Amino acid sequence: MPLTHRYLPHYTYEDYKRWEGDWELIEGIPYAMTPSPLKKHQIVAGKIYIQLFSQLTECKNCQVLHEIDWIVSKDTVVRPDILVVCGDESEDFVRKTPSIVFEVVSRTTAFKDENLKFELYEREGVNYYVLVYPDEKRLKVYKHTGDKFINVFDGSSGRFTFEIECPLELEVDKVW
Repeated sequence: MPLTHRYLPHYTYEDYKRWEGDWELIEGIPYAMTPSPLKKHQIVAGKIYIQLFSQLTECKNCQVLHEIDWIVSKDTVVRPDILVVCGDESEDFVRKTPSIVFEVVSRTTAFKDENLKFELYEREGVNYYVLVYPDEKRLKVYKHTGDKFINVFDGSSGRFTFEIECPLELEVDKVW
């Protein structure tokens, strides 16, 4: 453990539940979430959600969820923009590793999304991690190989199929 971390408070999910405002907790360290997402962020996230939701009507074991807490461990709680989880029995929050996580990247979230969350989702075995760049009209899809993520799509158009329990196809052109 780095010297500086020894002097930081270490918070847990029990602490997190009592906080006001929007926070994420990663390995005991709180991260304030940025103010409400901009309209462009919400529109892009909404279009992704609608595409995935419409395909999951026949798949009863998988759900697409928007901005919900994923309780990773007693000291790590994140709130991805969109996630798809299959076989999660939890009533209130996500407790199982999602099959797909989408983060809509902005100037203020880029470093955390591309680094800290990338490493966390990779370590936790998320099948697909998707970074969505609305300003560039670009999507980057990373697939988990069993030990790490590899980039399997980087573009602004076309289709991508997520090979999960219930295969899902994203029409990238319709995200923008």
